[in-house]
Amino acid sequence: MPNKLRAAIVGGTGMVGQRFVQLLEEHPWFEVTAIAASANSAGKTYEESVRGRWKLATPMPENVKNIVVQDASKVEQVAADVDFIFCAVDMGKNEIKALEEAYAKTGTPVISNNSAHRWTPDVPMVIPEINPGHLDVIAAQRKRLGTSSGFIAVKPNCSIQSYVPQLHALLEYKPTTVVASTYQAISGAGKSFADWPEMLDNVIPYIGGEEEKSEQEPLRIWGSVNGGEIVKAGSPLITTQCIRVPVTDGHLATVFVSFEKKPSKEEILARWQSFRGRPQELELPSAPKQFITYFEEDNRPQTGLDRDIERGMGVSAGRLREDSLYDYKFVGLSHNTLRGAAGGAVLIAELLKAEGYIQAK
Repeated sequence: MPNKLRAAIVGGTGMVGQRFVQLLEEHPWFEVTAIAASANSAGKTYEESVRGRWKLATPMPENVKNIVVQDASKVEQVAADVDFIFCAVDMGKNEIKALEEAYAKTGTPVISNNSAHRWTPDVPMVIPEINPGHLDVIAAQRKRLGTSSGFIAVKPNCSIQSYVPQLHALLEYKPTTVVASTYQAISGAGKSFADWPEMLDNVIPYIGGEEEKSEQEPLRIWGSVNGGEIVKAGSPLITTQCIRVPVTDGHLATVFVSFEKKPSKEEILARWQSFRGRPQELELPSAPKQFITYFEEDNRPQTGLDRDIERGMGVSAGRLREDSLYDYKFVGLSHNTLRGAAGGAVLIAELLKAEGYIQAK
């Protein structure tokens, strides 16, 4: 497949790595030519390395079964024969930062699913429909890393994508205060019910570090590029609670919001219906045609029914109504391992290719 860019999946044996493998099976622009993981998996075929641990409902693609897994720490070796890298390793934050920078310094672009570099000032954290302009900071990052072609770009926390797109479409009305509670699937912790049986018939009202991410990352998404770094926005004020619930996939949010210039309900629905971003303009392969879908039914969106909208790459909203304390309240939903994780990273890679940041070596 000489016309496709060669991708490595670093951290390819975990749940998100498996999702990358699935999504790239028949991708029109990219093909998986290398997989790397811990030293314990290195030297085995991919099929051998995940035997008994394949977590997805669809079977493992045939084209990756016989790829020999490499040691992710052998940076030069892994990077030598690929054009770019998806990174989804399970390591300490400082270890991840060092590993991703080492890959970038080989001249290899890194699209990361990890949180380690989300607050590195010259690393863009991107939702492609919302802040594609943040890619401008890559020039400063390349200068710091001493490379003309390598860089790191990251995707944000999976839960914020259940409500940030809906709020972004309304920025012209200047949201001032946001209260959100997210009800997050167990796959967000890399788990299934088979290996987390205590989640059956249970709700856990705490997810470590999640509330800080949910309150602060939207402000970075809405920030600006200034002097070779991203400066986060000063508003709106966001407060959240993040709760683990017994569903396989899909993060649902309940949102209360007030505005400086209160829109009508009709104006909100019109903005959601018409919103298009750069991925839709470029017709990127993974881009949803309709980014935000609104459900008129009182009992929608539902996690089980609606998480797969637009192949899991769209987001949805429902129950928009005026509130007695805030201006409006609504419910949002996104698929956490598709739009929120691997699929979102693939869409970032497509945007980077379309804008000329990723090219064949």
